[in-house]
Amino acid sequence: MEIMKNTTLLAASLAVGATGAYAGGMDRSGQSIDVIFEEGTYVELSFGSVNPDVSGVLGGALSSGDITPQYTQWAGAYKTDLTDKLSVALIIDQPFGADVDYGGADAGYPFAGATATVDTTAITGVLRYKLNDRFAVHAGASVLKSSGEVYLPAIPLISAPEYSMSTSDETDWSYLVGISYEIPDIALRASLTYHSETDISFTTTEALTGVGTFSGTMPVTMPQSVNFDFQTGIAADTLLMFSARWAEWSKTDISPDYYAPLVTYDDDTISYSIGLGRRFNDKFSGSIAYGWEKSQGGNPGNLGPTDGYKSITAGLQYNVTEQTAISGGVSYVWIGDATTSTILSEFEDNSAVGFGLKLSHTF
Repeated sequence: MEIMKNTTLLAASLAVGATGAYAGGMDRSGQSIDVIFEEGTYVELSFGSVNPDVSGVLGGALSSGDITPQYTQWAGAYKTDLTDKLSVALIIDQPFGADVDYGGADAGYPFAGATATVDTTAITGVLRYKLNDRFAVHAGASVLKSSGEVYLPAIPLISAPEYSMSTSDETDWSYLVGISYEIPDIALRASLTYHSETDISFTTTEALTGVGTFSGTMPVTMPQSVNFDFQTGIAADTLLMFSARWAEWSKTDISPDYYAPLVTYDDDTISYSIGLGRRFNDKFSGSIAYGWEKSQGGNPGNLGPTDGYKSITAGLQYNVTEQTAISGGVSYVWIGDATTSTILSEFEDNSAVGFGLKLSHTF
């Protein structure tokens, strides 16, 4: 069957729209290394914006207001061939993050005024070596810069004093390894990538009203993960795409020295996506995909009151020239209902909208 020359074009347009995904834990980018499979020397820059709408009600009367501010994502990547068999890629992205703000809560809502942020930036280097025409292996390392802060008002309901914490900026390393299999004639590619956990040791400054200000340490583990990505041609100029990501969020525990645990997860997460890509002509190609992550049940914390999601993503790519392309995508996410721990607030019927733009060029 006739398949487009660059089989990753449609997958690229899909990835841009997937910026709107509202994955489990603090996942944001999905730690994709797909750029290593591009042909020749390639560079891309992308930007995305996500606007969640997440609110809950306590006791059927007090509203939390929308606790999830709009946030942006950016990323860049460069790939080139060193030899006929060896390729290298450099990727910069924001793999994890969180933004919570109870500033719009009703007076009397226990967490009214609470805020929390987690910021990360990662630089990843990847080498890929072709064993033969079908099999290849890849490996690399990531350096992660991370920081966070939180403010919690006094909460009489649980006899908690007013509390704030800020962390140091930390830089830590992890590694990745993987394998891929390709049949270029039918645009088939399957890849499996393991990314190790990242162990972080924060220095913290904590303050409790009426008690004092303290310095401490706080170890945090960002999860190990496994990404599986698959695509194959199913008709002329048409791709079927599937991906799955497992992340071990059950090992992530944000517990400062002088306050109760702020963030814990009972379960690991598995996120899925399945979609179709289609080249319409030499200039335009598009894609559509359905994503999901099942609800785990239980009671998530008040700084992350969601449980699973379903999403629909549409992407479109325009080839400005044979070497330069502009991609755009939009996602709508149905965020899973949750009843929070501690105060049992009901978060229901929540959603998020995301869009992304990508500029890519092949030399």
